Amino acid sequence: MTANSELAILYEHPDWFTPLFSALKRRGVDALPVRPDGDWDPARSSPPARLIFNRMAMSSVVRTDENPIFHAMALLDHWHRSGADVINGAAVMAIDASKARQLSLLAGLGLATPATRVVHRRRDVEPAARSIGFPLVVKANIGGSGAGIVRFDSQDQLRAAVAGQDLPVSVDGVLLVQEFVPARNGLVTRIETLDRDFLYAIEVSGAGSFDLCPADGCRPDGAPISIRAVEADPALIEAAESIAQATGLDVGGIELMIDDRDGSARFFDINALSNFVARPLDVLGWDPHERLVDYLLERMTRTMAC
Repeated sequence: MTANSELAILYEHPDWFTPLFSALKRRGVDALPVRPDGDWDPARSSPPARLIFNRMAMSSVVRTDENPIFHAMALLDHWHRSGADVINGAAVMAIDASKARQLSLLAGLGLATPATRVVHRRRDVEPAARSIGFPLVVKANIGGSGAGIVRFDSQDQLRAAVAGQDLPVSVDGVLLVQEFVPARNGLVTRIETLDRDFLYAIEVSGAGSFDLCPADGCRPDGAPISIRAVEADPALIEAAESIAQATGLDVGGIELMIDDRDGSARFFDINALSNFVARPLDVLGWDPHERLVDYLLERMTRTMAC
């Protein structure tokens, strides 16, 4: 393998990773920024670094018509086959890029999830909805930052959307018909993990919005969300760590809500992209990017020793 750097970061969003690059610079780490553009030769292209950190966002599908997700997934797999150590590589990205696969993984771990039916044809949405009941949401299988989620409160409302082709659109053609879970106090809990271990937990509320991304640059419309650090239940931390282990998740966030109907924790999202909480010193009292840089340095040392 020929690599020109020790660490390369593959990313798409222009602003989300400014804190990470700043933290790396403070620690004297020279990271090569790589964008998912241009072309590459599957017979020849060598990795740009010995260690690759994948920071591709599923929500990239709403920022460009030239969807980079599958291109990046193939590229990460190629770099891994060429000898690079890839953090959150193609296998992890494949889970991140499918809410259906996430729910299957969660259920396989014995964790409660919202009742869901997975479809790929518009004509199957209404029968699926009848088995779920209303209210419900229809979700794009590949989304992010709340993209591709629509709530329906009645069969008539859903039928009109199906007839008018006003359903969400997923770039892979797969949709989820899912019960609307009334989250207790309107709160979603996000548990961040690093190297499969608990990092921190926050509670997020967005006044009914499906976009609860808590990081810098997530909400250009200025819509407010409420974020606070919490002491997560040890059982939830254990569950999040088991999810990270089963996913092979090097860095990532697990999202859940407490069902106000019965008090159960319902897990619903696995995020391989963790760009961490905005204003971490105010919210957490410490900056998780420093811990992330520690992890990257450790992986770099391990990679160089191989």
